[in-house]
Amino acid sequence: MARPTQRARTLSQNFLADRATAEHVARLAAPDRRHPPLVLEVGAGKGALTEPLARRSRELRAYEIDPRLLPALRARFAGTPHVHVVAGDFLAARPPRTPFSVAGNVPFSRTADIVDWCLTAPGLTDATLLTQLEYARKRTGDYGRWSLLTVRTWPRHEWRLVGRVSRYGFRPAPRVDAGVLRIERRRTPLLAGAAHRSWRDLVELGFSGVGGSLHASLRRAHPRRRVDAAFRVACLDPGVLVGEVAPTRWLRLHEELAA
Repeated sequence: MARPTQRARTLSQNFLADRATAEHVARLAAPDRRHPPLVLEVGAGKGALTEPLARRSRELRAYEIDPRLLPALRARFAGTPHVHVVAGDFLAARPPRTPFSVAGNVPFSRTADIVDWCLTAPGLTDATLLTQLEYARKRTGDYGRWSLLTVRTWPRHEWRLVGRVSRYGFRPAPRVDAGVLRIERRRTPLLAGAAHRSWRDLVELGFSGVGGSLHASLRRAHPRRRVDAAFRVACLDPGVLVGEVAPTRWLRLHEELAA
């Protein structure tokens, strides 16, 4: 039989042990107690985050994949009827039809899949996730660079790094620190319909790397004079690397090239 530490590594389990962080994440996920949300928790673990989320939510569905943790979790929240401890993989959950929030201490090895689940859930209003710090910084432009996923989804989702957590706030401690990542669905998308489709086409062309630069990639679909003009309006140097272009500058490029 695998030791507890071996099982934790297999499931990418690093249990949150810092109460201040748990409270911080819960406040972000459910800031207004007068209008508590429906919250889905990713990986309840031993309940460190479940407890403050329970105090701030109208209904809490706490998903836990490890069957050995379920009895203690269910016993801990047996007297809290609006908390439902759900056995199984969060990624297998069907998104609620009503608006909801997601919060959780995300297994680092499954971060990308969980983020994709959130981005494609129509009813999601926001997600507050403890992720590997490097992932959170990469997705929010904190390195001064922006990823394809962030730019492509920017018209509908805002990405923010809202905190950092020492690795020693987890048990067992992971090898790296964590970041508190916020993904918020915009109430009114910046682009919709055909404009959003042309945005995705433009961004994917820009990140394709064809031609060796963003300027050269965009010239594959647009005349050079229009690309030059768009770069001037967006205040971009023609030699800029694609990852250095912030989403707000991409919006100016799209505005000019999609006209």
